[in-house]
Amino acid sequence: MSVALGIIADDFTGALLVAGELEAAGVECPVLFSPDALKHPEAASVAMLATRARIVEPTQAVAILRAGADMFAKAGCRRLAYKACATFDSTEAGNIGPAADFLSEQTGGRPAFMSAGAPVFNVTVFQGHLFYRGTLVSESVKRFDPLTPMTDPNLVRFLSKQTERGVALLPHAKLAQGIAVARLALADVSAAGNHILVDTADDMDVEISAQLAMETGAPVVASDALIIAYARMVAATAAARRSTAPSHLTGPAAVLVGSVGPIALGHLARFEARYPVLRLRLDDTRSEAEIVGAAIAWAGPHFGNVPFAVTTAEDQAGVARNQQAFGAIGAARKAEVLLAAIAKALRAKGVRRLVVAGGETSGAVVGALQLTRARALPAGPLGGGFCLAEGPDGVISLFLKSGKLGAEDILASAIDAMRP
Repeated sequence: MSVALGIIADDFTGALLVAGELEAAGVECPVLFSPDALKHPEAASVAMLATRARIVEPTQAVAILRAGADMFAKAGCRRLAYKACATFDSTEAGNIGPAADFLSEQTGGRPAFMSAGAPVFNVTVFQGHLFYRGTLVSESVKRFDPLTPMTDPNLVRFLSKQTERGVALLPHAKLAQGIAVARLALADVSAAGNHILVDTADDMDVEISAQLAMETGAPVVASDALIIAYARMVAATAAARRSTAPSHLTGPAAVLVGSVGPIALGHLARFEARYPVLRLRLDDTRSEAEIVGAAIAWAGPHFGNVPFAVTTAEDQAGVARNQQAFGAIGAARKAEVLLAAIAKALRAKGVRRLVVAGGETSGAVVGALQLTRARALPAGPLGGGFCLAEGPDGVISLFLKSGKLGAEDILASAIDAMRP
């Protein structure tokens, strides 16, 4: 069968989170880590391509999207969506606006449906303004993000700087009145050919917006909530085989944390109360091989006995120091390279269960392990992010998570949950 909906995710953690939620809803959603990993024909009606399009240059992001769109086109896919994070993390250059422009081009010029937020996590959009856990995003911890600080809560204004087309708002006041009123309002705001930003004040806004996207056939550029609702509607119209979800593996377990900020540090502190943690400094003057070798030697006594963590995370002062020394992107890439190399070395020693915190870190680790595709496990009490991934060294159990999501004990709890 052909793929009815192709979703291109801007990072790996978000891809697995959404796939896990779909699996829990009875929608099989394979996660592909490479455009070459799509099977012909694919058994599932919805498929996800995980990419690293979030913080690359806009031209590179569009090239990534083009490769994904070509892959899905060969699979007979007629509906496309771009999955961004709940807070639409980006800069004034992109890459959410460029994604909307590209997908619009791929679908005959239809304006894109744009939707941030995740009401279940208290991330909402009202009157076009983004709120993070009840606070304007510009006043929240998101303003300190080292690569994509969110300092403008007005998404209409902010996204208009990223796109060649305008951005118009379809507000909660219209969506709350139901589908008939929302249809009329959509006709009014889309008359000028702008992309459409929909409010996401509650779950009803999401459901009405998904129904509008279904009816119009417009490309969707959205965070988890709308992507999940839309994918469920598409899958309901397609006949797809449903296979049994796999089980986790047994064996040595490790945690890698590349995310920074107070939430990631809180997760690490809670984990360290039970298990050993090795902290790496980016200004370590040893060679990469020496740092990796020392980390693997440190892990030796713990390997297979207790879970352990290796991290490059630092507090705000440490982040500032690293960015001054290497630049914002340079510091992030240096951390990713180190942790990816450690992941590869741990895998060679027999790690079979791996927790990775941080979207970019997750992408780097998946690349280093040469993983090609994954089957997400249904989201459970800890949410989504769990999967069984395939690579040249066989199958590995993974939990890929955003550094800013999860309860304080998420790292240890994830290890505990990764059992058959």
